[in-house]
Amino acid sequence: MAGSRFPSSGLNVLRPTAFGVDPSGERMERIRRSPHFGDGVFQNPGGTARTRPSGSMLEFAKVFFDKDTRPLRVPGGTVPVHPTTYADLAKPPATGLRLTWMGHSSALAEIDGHRVLFDPVWGERCSPFPFAGPKRLHPAPLPLAALGPVDVVVISHDHYDHLDLPTIKALAGTDTLFAVPLGVGAHLEHWGVPADRLRELDWHETTKIGGLTLTATPARHFCGRGLRNTQHTLWASWVVASQEHRIYHSGDTGYFDGFKDIGAAHGPFDATMIQVGAYSDFWPDIHMTPAQGVRTHLDLQKGVPGGVLLPIHWGTFNLAPHPWAEPGEWMKDAGDDVGQTVAFPRPGQPFEPAGDVPVEAWWRTVSGRVPRTWQAPRSTEGGSTTAKGDLDLAGER
Repeated sequence: MAGSRFPSSGLNVLRPTAFGVDPSGERMERIRRSPHFGDGVFQNPGGTARTRPSGSMLEFAKVFFDKDTRPLRVPGGTVPVHPTTYADLAKPPATGLRLTWMGHSSALAEIDGHRVLFDPVWGERCSPFPFAGPKRLHPAPLPLAALGPVDVVVISHDHYDHLDLPTIKALAGTDTLFAVPLGVGAHLEHWGVPADRLRELDWHETTKIGGLTLTATPARHFCGRGLRNTQHTLWASWVVASQEHRIYHSGDTGYFDGFKDIGAAHGPFDATMIQVGAYSDFWPDIHMTPAQGVRTHLDLQKGVPGGVLLPIHWGTFNLAPHPWAEPGEWMKDAGDDVGQTVAFPRPGQPFEPAGDVPVEAWWRTVSGRVPRTWQAPRSTEGGSTTAKGDLDLAGER
């Protein structure tokens, strides 16, 4: 395997290319000047976030490998991927804004004549190794080359399920630009992306690409790809705005009050893409539950339901102890509870937020029973649905 040596190790250990490289030189000097960098690492809004599972590893292992709940973490059948084609995406959206969720956090946004690709992951595994690590639970809806030209690729942070080496290498051979958080450009240059195609931003910094304004906004998460996590690459959420539309991509984040500030400065939004999967009580600071995702959307909308919420970061990889279908079911309840429109497209299904929004619970065709451990919508309490109980999805087909 091609690689370079760890600079600080006396052992001749090869560093896989997928690990990327640590920032250095002028890039590192810029990082040190960031107001969000202190004590040698990037700092989270709201103070330190726990980035490792709380409690003992034995407690976590008991939950993660439980023989009764483990089967619920994967679909019971074939995920119904929408057969997207280049022709589907070649016709401009009638309303000027169209979103296509490709699975997990990958999404194509077509916004007033521009095409933005968020966190593209077309690889088979989110891992530095092709033979190990979480494997896709459904195929990519279409080949990467079939997307057609992309104006800008936006990366939220450098974790493997958001920054994928084979995908970036494929995109490096095009003329697309890349908007990335501070420090992440070091990985991309190492993988063949020319420096003049990088737009590397700190939180609250903005770049213009064609008729779009892209702003890196705060998130509550962490970074790292190699054995040594130096915390020298930033994580971010993103605002993308044209003259007519505004959209938001959360990246990975825990809930924090700063979403209200983002909404006040940049909202309201026509659509938000909010991380609502891979949550756990073991890491509450760095990922959000569906209920927190709805709360985040409302914060971004200045407290009033509006626009469309597209749940992301679920359905594609098995990364947490919760059931595979739980984010969809919980999000459906949480959105209904406040009257917020939530889009549930199949992976690869294009839709326009101002048009016909897909709301069918498609996952129920391949999911088993989902224990409801969250509060049911107020509209169903006292009726046939209880606040806590089982969703027998097989009986609802």
